[in-house]
Amino acid sequence: MLKKVLVANRGEIALRIVRACRDLGIKAVVAYSEADQDSLAVRVADEAVCIGPATPSRSYLNPASLISAAVITGCDAVHPGYGFLAENAYFSEIVAECGLKFVGPHANAIRMMGDKASGRATMQAAGVPIVPGSDGNLINTEHTIEMARKIGYPVMLKPSGGGGGRGMRVAFNESELVKGYQTARAEAEAAFGRGDLLMEKYLPRIRHVEIQVLGDNYGNLIHLGERDCSAQRRHQKIVEESPSPGITAEIREKMGRDATRGVSAINYNNAGTLEFLVDPDGNYYFIEMNTRVQVEHPVTELVSGVDIVKWQLLIAGGEPLSIRQEDVKLQGHAIECRINAEDPERDFLPVAGKIDFYLPPGGPGVRVDSHMYTGYVPPRSYDSLLGKIITWGQDRDEAVARMQRALQETIVAGLKTTIPFQIAMFNDPVFRSGDISTRYVAEMMERWKAAA
Repeated sequence: MLKKVLVANRGEIALRIVRACRDLGIKAVVAYSEADQDSLAVRVADEAVCIGPATPSRSYLNPASLISAAVITGCDAVHPGYGFLAENAYFSEIVAECGLKFVGPHANAIRMMGDKASGRATMQAAGVPIVPGSDGNLINTEHTIEMARKIGYPVMLKPSGGGGGRGMRVAFNESELVKGYQTARAEAEAAFGRGDLLMEKYLPRIRHVEIQVLGDNYGNLIHLGERDCSAQRRHQKIVEESPSPGITAEIREKMGRDATRGVSAINYNNAGTLEFLVDPDGNYYFIEMNTRVQVEHPVTELVSGVDIVKWQLLIAGGEPLSIRQEDVKLQGHAIECRINAEDPERDFLPVAGKIDFYLPPGGPGVRVDSHMYTGYVPPRSYDSLLGKIITWGQDRDEAVARMQRALQETIVAGLKTTIPFQIAMFNDPVFRSGDISTRYVAEMMERWKAAA
């Protein structure tokens, strides 16, 4: 069992990890930047260590500062959360070289799945369906045009070494492809330090569905069902739910089997997520794997009864999974809304300001994961996520009704948030029907603006 963990992250996920440590009797040390000295995670941690200025490259993205913080406070493990260095194989390796446990998978798995071209090839070799696309990275403009003609338009360009929607471009013809290739390479280089791109067939009317897996250090692997993340804008998720309203029990079982078979091929350990695209006929295709805990992990926790962050810590501490696949029983329906400091009336432009008053929702079936509090000033140096509201119900209708109630109850005074748009979403007949695709939010935005 781990005794003391450095939380190498910030915001709501840092607080979530601290709480999981408390539940297990593990001491939690929060590493924080100067901009986060007033954060809630710092206030509730057993210890806190400043690791540098607000600039991420000099704090949360600085391995030397994080390792030093872990060593001087006597930690025996480092939990990277999500984002920052969570999927950095080099960081995982140096954590281990310094005699610490990395709360995540082994470095080879991170490296293999962190490169999308390598990940596609690995899953294809394991028999997992993949989206038709390039066999590896695109070499140059001529190679890109050749591959597009072979695959057929429309196509999507994607960075091989990153995620979050940055550097992704859809092309419906050769002219758009040539222009998009140069733009995507530049964005990928700026965001991820490398401009490598791969190409996939663009599927316009699809769902984005992911499978949560857990594996220990002894070869035991399970999946915890699926999450539907189709409600997204510019590849950034807004609402997630589990189970997916567009997935049958048969498809769920097949996807789960394929996911566990795929991660078994790389001897995966700890928590991870395989992302798939699902077409209207129920065909599904692997697109990438996230070798970390996901922002949307709470919906899976609520329907499965499995504490994913707790198991991340236990697995890193050498504990075997005590849960077998037959033990996993999915109950009810859960939905999550990401609450961001953004103005939906101005195309979700990030906003800054002080939270003059904050009132979270409550009542049956409501969970809130947030680092907000009255008087808090969210730093402008980081992403706009303020927290997450998650509701559970016996079925989807009850989960939706509870989310409507929770959103109406929530007060965040002092700065704009995404809540007004999300309230409109949950009142929208299309969303309530569950029959949506990844294009839903863009289409909903048009209706919402017209109504306003």
